Amino acid sequence: MLKKIFGFLYQYISFRSLRARIFFMILLVGIIPSVLMRQGIVQNYEERAVEQRTQTVQAQLKIVADHLINEDYLNTPSSKVISAELDMLSNLYDGRVLIINGNFKIIKDTYGISEGKTIISEEVVKCFLGESVAKYDPENGYIEMTTPIVDDIMGESGNTAEGGGNGKSSGTGNVKGVMLTSMSNQYIVGTMEVLNRKAMLLEAIMIIIIVGIAFILSAILTRPFERVTKAINEVKAGYSNEPISVPDLAETEHIVEAFNQLLQRMKVLDDSRQEFVSNVSHELKTPLTSMKVLADSLLMQENAPAELYREFMEDIVSEIDRENRIITDLLALVKMDKTTSELNITAVDINELAELILKRLRPIARKQDVDVVFESMRPVVAEVDEVKMTLIMSNLVENAIKYNKEHGWVKVIVDADHQYFTFEVTDSGIGIPEESLTQIYERFYRVDKSHSREIGGTGLGLAISKNAVLAHRGFITVTSTEGEGTTFLVKIPLTYIAQ
Repeated sequence: MLKKIFGFLYQYISFRSLRARIFFMILLVGIIPSVLMRQGIVQNYEERAVEQRTQTVQAQLKIVADHLINEDYLNTPSSKVISAELDMLSNLYDGRVLIINGNFKIIKDTYGISEGKTIISEEVVKCFLGESVAKYDPENGYIEMTTPIVDDIMGESGNTAEGGGNGKSSGTGNVKGVMLTSMSNQYIVGTMEVLNRKAMLLEAIMIIIIVGIAFILSAILTRPFERVTKAINEVKAGYSNEPISVPDLAETEHIVEAFNQLLQRMKVLDDSRQEFVSNVSHELKTPLTSMKVLADSLLMQENAPAELYREFMEDIVSEIDRENRIITDLLALVKMDKTTSELNITAVDINELAELILKRLRPIARKQDVDVVFESMRPVVAEVDEVKMTLIMSNLVENAIKYNKEHGWVKVIVDADHQYFTFEVTDSGIGIPEESLTQIYERFYRVDKSHSREIGGTGLGLAISKNAVLAHRGFITVTSTEGEGTTFLVKIPLTYIAQ
């Protein structure tokens, strides 16, 4: 149990499990918007709160500025009512208020530490030019703004106020002075902290819900794959040998379909293997049985004549040769199965190779009174394995000679186009029944077993030839009419196509 738990946790941690990937994808898709939403809410509140607070305070400061003009506070800053009003404003917003006249002199400081000093800053200068400035500094925790003290009486730009300094035109009146106000943002920060705590609580609840949803969805979405795995394991363990079905998802249907095709292929291969083993056993056992019968017959005759011994020994040698041919063909076939990709590719003159093979086989043809004709349509040079190509040509031509009629003929044609070359073998032989055409490439398959044994066939030649053709990425076809003859056509690329 612990091993399974640790294995499950390892899959999640290593991110190798599809379930873990789905889980974390849903988790990220859910959590990232939640975090961004919380930050967006808090940030949006901060911006709105600063903007509203600035507008509210600015409106009050404009009222105070009008009072300053009415009381002529810039020229006679001795009004206790105005001073009290400024102090109350400073206490109300937990900040500081500076009154600056037209000569950039501070005539009132609610902190009482900068009165009589000169202040020249970008914000103050802009305000004298008629531009109010509000600046928020969240790091130091304050909002700073400037408010012009404007005389509503229209006048020419540059006129000097009574007892004052340099007045500037604001477009609607002369700017006589500036109120520089700094106020604390603790109220905003406090509200943001409360809002942030509530947002984080809501975010935590959402994350818990998202984790639950991610866990459930990942389990639901991967359950069909677990069913596929279970079904495959049952087949692997041998509990079942039937096609599986998991139609929950299109992906599982594709996997199951591919597995069922593989299972069917394995069944075919298993049946073929069993049949092959049975055929090999039978084919190897038959010559041995014949040799044992012949040997036992000799042993049973105490005074057998030398001629009989010679006759029986010739039969035994014939059976040994037959056994040797079967073993040689089997080894060639097994070797070809294992090394289909290990081809010794060279440029081979196909016409010359065909002529050489026909030269070797013509003595056999003459014994059976079969005429062998070679026709070359054009010179052909191809990239092939010469040994395997020799097997293909030899087997096809030899079969055409052996399974021919008396006074028959065999015609071999070599041709090519810009991509492939063809090797065609046509004979006037006994032909192949239509129902046997799909089985002739099977190992040890014979159309006429008695005739095949009579001429010494092993039933492996066409299987070897087809494997060699497929190794060259070519194909072989056959057409035949029983009693009239057969045509084999081999088509192989001129240039070898690596797998």
